[in-house]
Amino acid sequence: MPKLNQIIAITPGKKSAAQKAITEVHHKLQKETLLDGISRTYKPKDDEGEQFPAEKKQVQLKVKDAVRSVAADLTELFDLVATQDYANCLAKANVVVDGKMMLKDVPVTHLLFLEKQLVDIHTFVEKLPTLDPAEHWEYNQQADAYASDPYQTTKTKKVLKNHVKAEATKEHPAQVETYTEDVLVGYWTTIKFSGAIPAKEKNELLERVKKLQEAVKFAREEANSMTVEQQKEGGSVFKYLFDI
Repeated sequence: MPKLNQIIAITPGKKSAAQKAITEVHHKLQKETLLDGISRTYKPKDDEGEQFPAEKKQVQLKVKDAVRSVAADLTELFDLVATQDYANCLAKANVVVDGKMMLKDVPVTHLLFLEKQLVDIHTFVEKLPTLDPAEHWEYNQQADAYASDPYQTTKTKKVLKNHVKAEATKEHPAQVETYTEDVLVGYWTTIKFSGAIPAKEKNELLERVKKLQEAVKFAREEANSMTVEQQKEGGSVFKYLFDI
C-alpha cells in the first residue's frame, strides 16, 4: 500500500495529464469532420457508361470512444484524489519542541496552515525594531519604556557686547564695534525613551519561531508518511454518468 507522501507527490502530475487529455478530446469532438464517414459507389445506367471509382471515408472519432477515454483518465484521477483526501482526514502527528509536546494529533491539513502562518510570523518578528546599541538602556517602570542613561548638554544665549576700537577725542567720537557672544546660561539633562526591544530579546523570539517551524515541518512529514488505503470512487461515478 502506498504512503500519503507518495500520493501527494504524483497527484499534481495526474491532474495535469488528465486535464490535457480531456482538453484534447474536447477539441477533437468539436471537429465534425472527424465524426463523419461516407461510402459511395457509382454504377452507370448501361455497360458503355463512364466508370467512377468508389468513394470511402472512415469515421475517425466516435463519441462513445471519446467518452470512454475521458472516463478512464478521470476515474484514475478521482481515485487518486479521493485516496489523498480520505487520508488527509486521518493523517495526524504531534508537534514537539525541545522534547515537549506542544500540540497533539494535529491533522496534516492544519499543519500546512501552521507552516504558512509561521513564515509570516517569522517575517514579522524579523522586522521588529531594536534598541540603539550606541546607548545603554534600562527599563523604566514609570515610563513603561526603555530609558537611556541621562546626559548633560549646555544651553547658551547670544549677548550683544561693545568693543571700543578707538577712544573719543575732542575732534572725533569713540569708535565702537558691536558683536555677539555666546554666554552659558544653563544645562539640559536629556533621557531618551524607546518602545523598541533589545536585540537579544528579538533574537530569542526568532529562535522560538524557527524551532516551532522545524517542529511543524517534522510533524507534517511524519503525518504524510502514513500508509493509506486506496479509494475507488471513479468507477461508480462514471458508471452512473456515462453508463460504462
